[in-house]
Amino acid sequence: MTRYRNQWLRRLSTALAFGSCCWATLSPARADEVSDFYRGKTITLVVGYSTGGGYDIYARAIARHMGEHIPGAPKMVVQNMPGAGSIASANYLYNVAAKDGTVFATFGRGVPMEPLIGVARVQYDASKFTWIGSAANELSVCAVTQKSQVKTWDDVTSKEAAVGGEGSGSDPDTYAMLVKGLFGAKFRLVTGYPGGNDMTLAIERGEIDGRCGWSWGSIKATRPDWISGPNRLNVLLVMSTERSEELPGVPTVLEKATTDRDRDAVRLIVSRQVVARPFAAPPGVPPARRDALRKAFMATLSDPAFLSEAKALSLELSPLGGAEVEKLIIDLHNAPAASIEHAKATIASGNSAK
Repeated sequence: MTRYRNQWLRRLSTALAFGSCCWATLSPARADEVSDFYRGKTITLVVGYSTGGGYDIYARAIARHMGEHIPGAPKMVVQNMPGAGSIASANYLYNVAAKDGTVFATFGRGVPMEPLIGVARVQYDASKFTWIGSAANELSVCAVTQKSQVKTWDDVTSKEAAVGGEGSGSDPDTYAMLVKGLFGAKFRLVTGYPGGNDMTLAIERGEIDGRCGWSWGSIKATRPDWISGPNRLNVLLVMSTERSEELPGVPTVLEKATTDRDRDAVRLIVSRQVVARPFAAPPGVPPARRDALRKAFMATLSDPAFLSEAKALSLELSPLGGAEVEKLIIDLHNAPAASIEHAKATIASGNSAK
């Protein structure tokens, strides 16, 4: 099993190493074809969450600039489609949305892995989506407010904390179940919130204590006063394989795993952080339009006007191209069966734990 694990990790490293590769320019004939198709059309960017959360903020910023980089300069509109931790939007994209390049979406980073390790009933094959790219590789944490009786990691197995969720497959649900399943944390998962902003408001109202699987970048962008000062959060765990320079004293979930099997499961589950802000179109988009969307996405994320807006919004950026995202998703789906099964069993045990 070690040999297969190492092969998988090498494939994962290779995918990341090529994240900054350049895109070939479309041929004049293909560019004319794409331009003729998109001229006068409107592209819909579907967001799998409610307004005001991290995914929505990224999508709207990108939509304001990306049309300028697509041949034919189509208009772009954003449509929110929350439900089931964004799986509803993924099901829609795969089964209903037009496959002509006029619709693409952003949904939870856990959506590609849900068919393998989750408990939700999905209606898509993530390896067949037309991957456009990912905007960021983000740091994610488990954190609670000062009002919670849980103050440090040492408290999680003896004191209860209510943590928010969005539905099976979303980071808050999956990571809460991972920590419950592996470590016996007394997290009470309160799920069904339509988006990150809704969970933040629930925390402010005192409905829940915090979140597990919470983008550190989103916290900094939307609630900077929770980073320091009297309202600062108690950060319990970093959902990563390496400690963060921003949170050097906070342990990682990998550090807390005690067996090779558990560590393999952790690596598989947290690998989603590499594609923290994914964008995909339905299967079957014509290759020339797929390439144009991929190129426009990467061009947008280096556009000075977009970068200025992203800085004002405190958006963290580390773009990954569509071909690289596609390869990473396929590699994850080809991970050793034993690692996939143990990760799935861990999530299921966390889901059933009270």
